[in-house]
Amino acid sequence: MPTQDDVLGYFNTLSNWGRWGDDDELGTLNHITDDVRLAAARAVRHGRSVSCAWEVAVPEDMERSTTTCPCAADMPGAENMPVPGFHADRRWGFSSERLGITFHGNTLTHIDSPCHIFWDGTMYNGRPHSLVDAATGSAWAAVTAAANGIVTRGVLLDIAKVRDVPWLEPGQGVFPDDLEEAERRQGVRVRPGDAVLLRTGYGRVRHEAGEASGFTQAGWHASCLPWLHEREVALIGADTPQDVQPSGYEDVLMPVHAVSLVAMGLWMLDNCDLEACATTAAELGQWDFHLAVAPVRFAGTSGSPVNPIATF
Repeated sequence: MPTQDDVLGYFNTLSNWGRWGDDDELGTLNHITDDVRLAAARAVRHGRSVSCAWEVAVPEDMERSTTTCPCAADMPGAENMPVPGFHADRRWGFSSERLGITFHGNTLTHIDSPCHIFWDGTMYNGRPHSLVDAATGSAWAAVTAAANGIVTRGVLLDIAKVRDVPWLEPGQGVFPDDLEEAERRQGVRVRPGDAVLLRTGYGRVRHEAGEASGFTQAGWHASCLPWLHEREVALIGADTPQDVQPSGYEDVLMPVHAVSLVAMGLWMLDNCDLEACATTAAELGQWDFHLAVAPVRFAGTSGSPVNPIATF
């Protein structure tokens, strides 16, 4: 079990600053090479796709204003539209939306880019927090660094299944021994460039009982960080907001978030719904798959709502 000093030391011993150049913003996504993407394509053996995201609820998760116009020619100002057919065609109508959403937090499925977390006022690859402006967002390591999408081999490690429980209780951490036992039981091994998705079973809790309140949760323990670094994992996800809470370290609230994003440049998928993925993996006897994550190209943002798709 690493001490707090050990965990604080991870900011140096697990650092990827300069590994891919001083101007690198991709961090561990650099592990996803062309060969890794080709290997991900070969993981498709059944042609079955499942979503790993929660539906965004209205109005709980999203402010939504919907406009409906049964006949577009009747809308105010239609007569001034430059296209004559707009006000001449009386058969077509439309609906449109204006959305407001806060995706960081413990509910929505989203991706964190490296600029999401600072440590001592610094971001990944040594950039200052001052590069994040209130008006324009981040000029460094924003989600648009992954504009080409994240396509790689995904590996689901079902820790609840390994421990033979329906779900891990809040506050229970996942350790490297759990990861390797899941690999052994599932007949899979995490390789460089993989995305590792961690199932604690919390998705089942949400489906059966609704969202839990508070800030106590199961998740990755900080002791997994050297394991993830050694395996050269490109992306991690979980059915919780990643870090076990409480973390066990008085001075490091979220060590997995902090070390991953700031030191390693390790991108994160928070709040996945992994129940359908786990059911499909067990049914097919296949725990690796093609994973596609396409962040919205929001300029200067520290992440994006996403719908990760696993194809077996």
